[in-house]
Amino acid sequence: MAATLCAWGRAYVLARVSVRLGADAVLGAASHCLCASASNRRPPPRLRYAAMTRDMSTKVGNARTVLDSSSPAADLATVGLTKASEQPIPELEVRVSELDVSQWKGDLLAIAVFEGGMSDEAFGILDKDLNGLLADVAAEEDFTGKSGQASFVRIPGQGFKRIGLVGLGKLEKSSLARPWKGVGESIAAAAKTAQASSVGIVLSALDQEGVDSNAGASGITSGVILGSFEDTRFKSEPKAPKLKRVEILGLGSAPELEKKLQNLVKVCTGVISARQLVNAPANVLTPSALAEEAVSIASSHSDVFTAKILDEAECKELKMGSYLGVAAASVNPPKFIHLQYKPPSGDVKTKLAIIGKGLTFDSGGYNLKIQGSSIELMKFDMGGAAAALGAAKALGAIQPLGVEVHFIVAACENMISGAGMRPGDILTASNGKTIEVNNTDAEGRLTLADALVYACNLKVDKIVDLATLTGACIIALGNEIGGMFTPSDELAEELSQASSAAGEKLWRMPMEENYWEMMKSGIADMVNTGGRPGGSITASLFLKQFVDEKIPWAHLDIAGPVWNEKKKMATGFAVGTLVEWVSKHASSS
Repeated sequence: MAATLCAWGRAYVLARVSVRLGADAVLGAASHCLCASASNRRPPPRLRYAAMTRDMSTKVGNARTVLDSSSPAADLATVGLTKASEQPIPELEVRVSELDVSQWKGDLLAIAVFEGGMSDEAFGILDKDLNGLLADVAAEEDFTGKSGQASFVRIPGQGFKRIGLVGLGKLEKSSLARPWKGVGESIAAAAKTAQASSVGIVLSALDQEGVDSNAGASGITSGVILGSFEDTRFKSEPKAPKLKRVEILGLGSAPELEKKLQNLVKVCTGVISARQLVNAPANVLTPSALAEEAVSIASSHSDVFTAKILDEAECKELKMGSYLGVAAASVNPPKFIHLQYKPPSGDVKTKLAIIGKGLTFDSGGYNLKIQGSSIELMKFDMGGAAAALGAAKALGAIQPLGVEVHFIVAACENMISGAGMRPGDILTASNGKTIEVNNTDAEGRLTLADALVYACNLKVDKIVDLATLTGACIIALGNEIGGMFTPSDELAEELSQASSAAGEKLWRMPMEENYWEMMKSGIADMVNTGGRPGGSITASLFLKQFVDEKIPWAHLDIAGPVWNEKKKMATGFAVGTLVEWVSKHASSS
């Protein structure tokens, strides 16, 4: 008996080590240490810490979340002893000013100019108001107005400390899109260098045909706000942004633009929040931490939001076998997030659902991501969830009327353990359909399957899901364009207009039904991946199996644009598109 207890003790210690190191081989070794006789043998203890701890329930409005303070979620979140420092999203004052350019006082004055625009009458008037300063800067810096050009110089004896020219590129009358955001980012970079706390912005050549001054002001302001924010929460010496005030000059009194800019600030807050979520490493942002973020949004906007967080047991009751199959290997328990937005007053005319893929880390499972597969970046596999929650934060501040929105995230990790999903396993989703897993690294669609069924059961009018789903979509569209898959022409047009208004790029992709042949299984209803050819198409066809055909649905594959490889940072892609899409369904009263 003593020998048996000793063996169990060794197994338990080894198992604890394996959980901490993620080395399931240790668990295997532990099983060979058991020396109980066959007649006295019993199964090894279940070493899922979640089963050993007491759940603490917290209510927010109608929200309930399960916070396991002594659970592995809390424990593993401290791997490496890393905690994010407090970095509140800065509050910028953005306004439209009637001041003449020569009267403005502040740190940095930026003039946005189209290529060749220095010869325009409008530019000449500005230059005259500034005593020829603009012509001098253009001559000294060889500035022509090309896209990406920016020249700033320090000027003594003026109400502003620095003045600069920023290029808008060629004025293409046939194009509605302008490089406004890029101009704003250039201004933000100059403001950082100058440590400016106030920026004045002037749009030159506003009288030219095809120039939308409101769109220009909005785009540049968005670029300045997002470009000025730097995520330093995980640096030993975090920095606070200096910029406090942005003024748009030369547009006169513009109440509609003023209101638009105020909403824009709220959208940018949502984008920054999404960036922070994606930037956070997996040892900090666990499924429980993501759920806590959702509850925080509900708490901050409790007049319009309620939150419901389902734990593993509740998901089992709903028969979410597809989602739970992915989550099975991780010691961090899954959290199914449901945020509901209801307008503060008036009737609801439209019910929408936004679903974000929420893999806080994706190892690939037994089909392990090997060298060259960007496993070190798989913290961004919850980019869809980040976009959904970022949009929720923005909409909670804007509070559109007439529209109800459900934000849904099936949050979990895709890891490896003896209890995990294996290649060849068959999972049963909550709509009863069975899935033969032929690749554990095609896990996102498995979590989305049950999330889509859940959304359909809410009887919503339209559904949009977002996911960093396939590398195939990156191969097809690159790193700046998201793929849009939908059987609905109407919904495709809505999303195209929303993305255009937000300055984000979506491209509608085909859903070739013949490709479903690649997704058929000999022993189940389907397999979870059809191989490399048309990989993003077959993924969308898989998701379609879990959507009520009466509900218009679109899938956005954002694997490419969710991350900026050059800056090594998240982009917050799709937050603006989602806010625009929801706002178009809002009523004015």
